[in-house]
Amino acid sequence: MKAIRSWFDSQSHDDNKQQGDSVDWMRIVPFILLHLGCIAVIWVGVTPIAISIAICLYFIRMFAITAFYHRYFAHKSFKTSRFCQFLFAVIGASATQRGPLWWAAHHRYHHRHADTDNDPHSPKRGFIWSHMGWFLSKKHFQADYNLVPELARFPELRYLDRFDVFVPIVLAITLYFVGEWLNLINPALQTSGWQLVVWGYFISTVVLLHATLLINSLAHHWGSRRYDTSDDSRNNFLLALMTLGEGWHNNHHYHSASARQGFYWWEIDISFYFLLLMKKCHLIWDVKTVSPEKRDRGFTNAKDKSCV
Repeated sequence: MKAIRSWFDSQSHDDNKQQGDSVDWMRIVPFILLHLGCIAVIWVGVTPIAISIAICLYFIRMFAITAFYHRYFAHKSFKTSRFCQFLFAVIGASATQRGPLWWAAHHRYHHRHADTDNDPHSPKRGFIWSHMGWFLSKKHFQADYNLVPELARFPELRYLDRFDVFVPIVLAITLYFVGEWLNLINPALQTSGWQLVVWGYFISTVVLLHATLLINSLAHHWGSRRYDTSDDSRNNFLLALMTLGEGWHNNHHYHSASARQGFYWWEIDISFYFLLLMKKCHLIWDVKTVSPEKRDRGFTNAKDKSCV
C-alpha cells in the first residue's frame, strides 16, 4: 500500500537510500503504464490535429525542462520572478519527470560526482542504468533537499514536488475534454478525447522523456570533446536538436553555470534563444553566459576549436 500511495504522494515512500539499487516494481507501475499507453494509438488513430498537439507539447515541455528545470533550478543560470518560477515548474512537472526540487537536487549531485562511482547515473555502470535504471531504483526515489535550500523554501515548489503526478493527470484530462470538444464542434477533424490523450500525453511524453534521458546516457558516449573535463561528457549536434540545446554537453560540463550551452553561433541552442526573448520581455534577468576568454582557453587542442 505504501508503494501505491507513493504514486500520488512521494513523501509517503520510505527513504530507501540504504536499500541498494534494486527496483521497486510496484512503485514504478505508472512508468510502465506510460509506455504501454502509446500502444493505444492502434485504436485511436492519427490526425493532423493530434500530431500537431503532440509536437507542440513536446517543445513547450522540453523548453520548461531544459531552460528551467535544468538551467534555472539546477544551475541558477538566471533570475526570474516567483510567479514565472512556479509557472515553468508546473509546465516542467507536466513532462512527468518528477518535481523541480527532485530534478535539481539529483542533477546538482551528478555534477559534484560526474562519471564517478557516486554519480547517480554514471555511464560507467552501463547504458540502461545511466538512461533510466537509476531513477527506477529505490535508492534515488527521494531527493536531498539540502542540495536545493534556496528552492526548498518555497512551499508551492515543495507541494509540487510532493504531489508531482497531479499535473500530468490534469494535462491528460484536459486533453481528453479538448479532443471531445473538437469532435463536437467540427466532426470533420476526426479527433476524439482518447486520441488527444494518446498523442498529446502518452506519445509526446515518452519521446520527451527518453530524449531528455539520452543526455545522461548517450551524451557521455557519443560525440566530440572540445574541453578536457574530468568526466566523459560529449557535444552532439543531433542531441542538441532533439533537446533544444542540451546536446552541447561537454560545453555544459566545462561551464555549467552558463545559460547558453551552444557556445558558438553555429551550435544551435533553441532554449537559449527563447531565454534571450524572455530577457527582452523582462521576464528573466541576470542571465549568465561563458566569457569568450574562458570559452577559448579551455580547448584540449587546436583541432578541437572547430569541432561540433
